[in-house]
Amino acid sequence: MRIGIDCRTILNPSLGEKAGVGHYTYYLVKHLLKLDKKNRYVLFFDHRSTAVQEFKRKNVEIIRFPYSEYKKYLPIAYSHVYVSRILNQAKLDLFHSPANVIPLQYHKPAVVTVHDLAIYRHPEWFPPKQDFSIKVLVPRSIQKAKQIIAVSQSTANDIQKQFHVSKKQITVIHEGYETNKAPSKLAMHALRKRLKLKEKYLFYVGTLEPRKNIAGMVAAFDALVRRKPKKYRDVQLVLAGAKGYQFMENYKAIQAVQAGSIRYVGYLSEQDKRVLLHGAVAFVFPSLYEGFGLPVVEAMAAGTPVITSHVASLPEITGKAALLINPQSSLALQQAMEKMLLTKTRASYSKKGKAQAKKFSWDKCAKQTLQVYATVSAAAAVPKT
Repeated sequence: MRIGIDCRTILNPSLGEKAGVGHYTYYLVKHLLKLDKKNRYVLFFDHRSTAVQEFKRKNVEIIRFPYSEYKKYLPIAYSHVYVSRILNQAKLDLFHSPANVIPLQYHKPAVVTVHDLAIYRHPEWFPPKQDFSIKVLVPRSIQKAKQIIAVSQSTANDIQKQFHVSKKQITVIHEGYETNKAPSKLAMHALRKRLKLKEKYLFYVGTLEPRKNIAGMVAAFDALVRRKPKKYRDVQLVLAGAKGYQFMENYKAIQAVQAGSIRYVGYLSEQDKRVLLHGAVAFVFPSLYEGFGLPVVEAMAAGTPVITSHVASLPEITGKAALLINPQSSLALQQAMEKMLLTKTRASYSKKGKAQAKKFSWDKCAKQTLQVYATVSAAAAVPKT
């Protein structure tokens, strides 16, 4: 089978540019190529990507989408006419879009991964002028796809409700995480010193955008420290991640609180993120909506106790291994933070989290994705009557 995968979201992974869909695509393709030597893969990259060399194999063909003025001045024409033409020229048996959308002019067998439908439930969390995506691109992609991969049962349920899709057309495949050795205490100390962090800190990692509830988390931690200043003066809340939509509103919330108690350290490399994750007292992720919640899995795998929201996919992903709270309640978040600062509580959630994280792996994700490809291929081979 000749399988095409859109890898344009993979830009510069060596520099840490693997957030969101790019992260998913990078590790899925990496593990597909590790497991599957039988099929031939055609990987489509953006002309700027530095990741091409990582994926060269005997059964892999690399196609770069060349730079075009259309991309700058006519982005829709580029993404859906020009890209479709290149895909058609590749003569694929199956095409997989890991990023919610299949190009409009591509009509051959295709699989699409849907990460979440947050934009339908809360359009106010996103930049304006998204009507074309909401009303045309995503609905048509869902309609055209021979199979839809949902990254959680929560997302699958949302797809069914929003688009009235049959359960048979959706396959739930959870994401995985990369297993790494725990960093040394020396590495933790060195990074804390470089970033000017206290030894005891709560940690958040993720894009700073409306749905992540940054202002609510910051306000809750600030209230906790103000309520018991002597007890928590040596504890910090550390935030890391890319600057998302309405970043300045979140940044102002951080700047408004007590100096030194909350630190935003910007976007971190995978290595630095891993070090801070292992060294944290607890991981705090009070998101208002998640299609999967990969940072939570990474925290559990590191043995770092997790505080997260009782919303969307997060209870599904964490099971009984996290302290779940109502993200809209500042008091609930304060109480959860205070509880996690107790040693006995942390030890219990650390143990549960490690066990829960073992349910997720990129190898498992890749194997299940291969099964979806095989199902679509078999259906395409059946003559129409």
